[in-house]
Amino acid sequence: MDDTTVEARVLDAADRLFYEHGIRAVGMDRVRDASGVSLKRLYRLFPAKESLVEAVLRQRDRAFRRALVAHVAGLPAGPARLMSVFTFLYDWFAEPGYRGCPFVNAFGEMGATSAGVASAVTEQKAAFEEFLAGLVAEAGGSPALTAPVFILANGAMVAAAVKASPEPARDAQRAVEALLDADLRHHQPTTTQQRGGRMPAAPSHTATAAQRRRRR
Repeated sequence: MDDTTVEARVLDAADRLFYEHGIRAVGMDRVRDASGVSLKRLYRLFPAKESLVEAVLRQRDRAFRRALVAHVAGLPAGPARLMSVFTFLYDWFAEPGYRGCPFVNAFGEMGATSAGVASAVTEQKAAFEEFLAGLVAEAGGSPALTAPVFILANGAMVAAAVKASPEPARDAQRAVEALLDADLRHHQPTTTQQRGGRMPAAPSHTATAAQRRRRR
């Protein structure tokens, strides 16, 4: 087998093992056994376990982006696209063996000690937040809405694993709907703005001081 095929086998095997058992609990020998690739060749492709973990995360990132973009692309631009992110998350959380966000998990295990792993995780989260920012703008929301939407999505990933339930995705979606509704109402043009900036006329029963003097 060529290196590309072998690398794909190693990454797929390592991804399953790291996600199911945790990164620190899985040694390179277990990756060898699961992939069927010799340790010699394994270490030639990935000289250290840290480099293997980073490669797994970056493969996960690419797959996540492709799947999310495809899920959203079939909907018209507007609030429906933003809300569809949470139906995507619900389906993911409902899969057998869901154990939380693999990027959060990896950061918790190695983020403080591995610059490569920390970089892979922060880049993935930054890309996800940027994607959400685009959907918030399409929905008519203000830029300030992006941060809470991002936090709710990531919080749902954690809560779904802790509760062993996909329902946090729906809870987060309802919260985002409420935030978007409040944001849109807050930024609606006022009556004055809708009239081209004209101030409303003073009530007809209010007389000026000059008018009162003329009446005397």
